Amino acid sequence: MIGSSVVFRARSWTVLLLGLLTTASPAALAAECPGHPDALGTSRTLVVDPREHPRIGTMQYRETLPLKDHEVVLTFDDGPLPKYSNQVLQILANECIKATFFIIGEQAKANPEGVRKLVAAGHTVGTHSMTHPLTMNRMPIEKAEAEINGGIEWTSAAMTDPSKLAPFFRIPGLMRADGVENYLISRGIQVWSADFPADDWRHVSPDRVYQLAIQRLEAKGKGILLLHDIQARTVAALPKIIRDLKARGYRIVHVVPATADQPATPTTAVEWLLHPPTETTPIVRWPQVPNFVFAQTATLPAPGLADLGAETARQPQVLPRKTMAQADIASTLPAPGRDLFAIPEGSIEVLLSTTLSRRAATRLAMAAEAPRAGKDKAGKIRGQRTARGAHPAARHATAPRPTRVATSVKKRA
Repeated sequence: MIGSSVVFRARSWTVLLLGLLTTASPAALAAECPGHPDALGTSRTLVVDPREHPRIGTMQYRETLPLKDHEVVLTFDDGPLPKYSNQVLQILANECIKATFFIIGEQAKANPEGVRKLVAAGHTVGTHSMTHPLTMNRMPIEKAEAEINGGIEWTSAAMTDPSKLAPFFRIPGLMRADGVENYLISRGIQVWSADFPADDWRHVSPDRVYQLAIQRLEAKGKGILLLHDIQARTVAALPKIIRDLKARGYRIVHVVPATADQPATPTTAVEWLLHPPTETTPIVRWPQVPNFVFAQTATLPAPGLADLGAETARQPQVLPRKTMAQADIASTLPAPGRDLFAIPEGSIEVLLSTTLSRRAATRLAMAAEAPRAGKDKAGKIRGQRTARGAHPAARHATAPRPTRVATSVKKRA
């Protein structure tokens, strides 16, 4: 019994270990890097459909890539420039990291071999305009389209297989404009911003590039890092960035476009937010109230006794008989019109509302009640005398009431 039990347990452990090895083999293969056992590697490949999420990167847009916590996507702009791009390629190869490169058309035209190296290494290649203008937010749309198309044409021409060009585009300097974005989206091209940069295009030290990359990544916890493969400071800072990413438990994600043979990775809409809201996270602002459309009714329903919480048997004790009879007759109340609340500007009611306007209100009242002057000269004189005080009794009959009321109020106060 004991021997059979030991054999059974041994077989069970063998089956369990084989199952674990079989299950873990894809992850192990993904993390392997021949010749570099301590490499960071690429943890997974994310397949995206540009038509479903046309704008990404929280530096400018609401959505970003559907990354998990501590996942990073490395992106490089402005290449290829052999002097520095080749060194960036070698650093990434030593760590078995796949990244996304946004190519300038003029660079691809001058160095087509550099574009082919990126494709051969398995990186994703997008475009970054033809000449890298920093005015795409205000240039005519025809000129912007020429910049976009020129970059695409020369980058795809540099490739042995033009189908390898990803429909990804990053606007130079991130100088976005609605017209440019709408044109790109109409062509099925995804507009890439970023979640944080490292400022490696500025005149800063390599150590500062490293510090900014790590600090901003730590602040967000995940996201798209914007770098440039044409800068010496980037080449110097990149190995240290990669080492620190591994030490802090970050993982590299490679992004590729969806195709007929490779559908998009299943995701939910909330995953495309950098920090999806949860039931335990308080909102930072009140939700937006929708614009309701109210029905245009001529009457409003009158409240009934049931609305007052009164019992039917005790109705006579709640309201008088006269009120009860009126309630039975009228089931609706007329809706007030708008003109009921309209007070014309400069009217007596408005003038009487302020102390300084009482005299003006008195003059208006006197002018309204005075006899209308005739067209002849005598009539004009009579009208003037009446208004100015030829008949004091008439003057006091028209104007004193507002003045006396105001005076009495002042005395009481």
